[in-house]
Amino acid sequence: MRKALFALVAAGLMTSVTLTACDDGSGSGDSSDDTSTSNVSVSITGKGRNGVGVILPDLKTSARWGKDDPNYLKAAFEKANVPYEIKNAEGDKEAFKAIADKMLDGGVKVLVIANLDSASGKAVIDNAHARKIPVIDYDRLTLNGNADYYVSFNNEQVGIQQAQGLMSCMQAKAASGKPVVAELNGSPTDNNATLFKDGYDSILQTKYDNGEFTKGPDQFVPEWDNDEGKAIFTQMLKQWPNIDGVLAANDGLGNAAIEVLRTKRLNGKVPVTGQDATVQGLQNILIGDQCMTVYKATKKEAEAAADLAIGIVKGQKKTANDKVKDPETGAYVPSVLLIPTPITAGKVKSLVTEGYVTTKELCTPKFVAKCEQYGVLK
Repeated sequence: MRKALFALVAAGLMTSVTLTACDDGSGSGDSSDDTSTSNVSVSITGKGRNGVGVILPDLKTSARWGKDDPNYLKAAFEKANVPYEIKNAEGDKEAFKAIADKMLDGGVKVLVIANLDSASGKAVIDNAHARKIPVIDYDRLTLNGNADYYVSFNNEQVGIQQAQGLMSCMQAKAASGKPVVAELNGSPTDNNATLFKDGYDSILQTKYDNGEFTKGPDQFVPEWDNDEGKAIFTQMLKQWPNIDGVLAANDGLGNAAIEVLRTKRLNGKVPVTGQDATVQGLQNILIGDQCMTVYKATKKEAEAAADLAIGIVKGQKKTANDKVKDPETGAYVPSVLLIPTPITAGKVKSLVTEGYVTTKELCTPKFVAKCEQYGVLK
């Protein structure tokens, strides 16, 4: 599919493609790459000329990029009657840049990008700025990119909540010794992964230094690839068979670790974290295979980015109340930073009440009993 998308972009075809995948209700829920959700969108076109161009990163690392973000952004733009175009680069950095070129050639007034890495993101921002087109970094800060705005969550706080959740789940283990914690980090080229790690290491390192926990294997996973994460964790468990807890940077990597633990019948016995509150992650939490996740209200994030973009298109002056320092340039980027929420089994119901996830998605036959146990189904 990556090659197919790149071929379309390179040929200059402004077509709109929508892919749909269905969960057959088997296994543990979604597939290992967490893309078994309905309305998985590669491209949504709404007459993007003189409007907003949005480029999302992939369909593999998290279900949000194919479902939640494009749908929320689309709704915001259509409500404001602003032209837009939303495309997904499907993990291809060259396609990411080619899509941006096409959008800029097509006359968009602002770009919203969730980069695949800072190098390709910077190339897009530089190209846009050369044409005097502003750029909003969405979810991920482009290092050395000099974007006009940045919209995301407090990502160090995400990491802090993950570490606090893991420590809570490991209290019994801590009481009986110095349990080993493995860290399965995100992509080394994603600044968010660094911020998450800064957050959870600020908690974990104190525990290591105090002798309450033992630092185990600690490795980044290139491009957040869940298959690679599974392979890495398989090796971790071979070298450290006594791993007692896993700080996994998101739900996809958390599930990768859980799949390995299942082969050893250790699932549910070794706490695993996550983030993004994916359907698969929530299901893993309900059955006890995952300790917790971090909910980032994607709708609020999308609406915040859309509000800035719509203002730019309409010539309105927009301000951002926060600022984030680019660690490479030292420059401060005007930012909108939202607050994440930790989710354990007892709080899954709140996401249904909020409308973030439906009982139909979450409470498939395998999970009905747990949904009832935790009040998700009345």
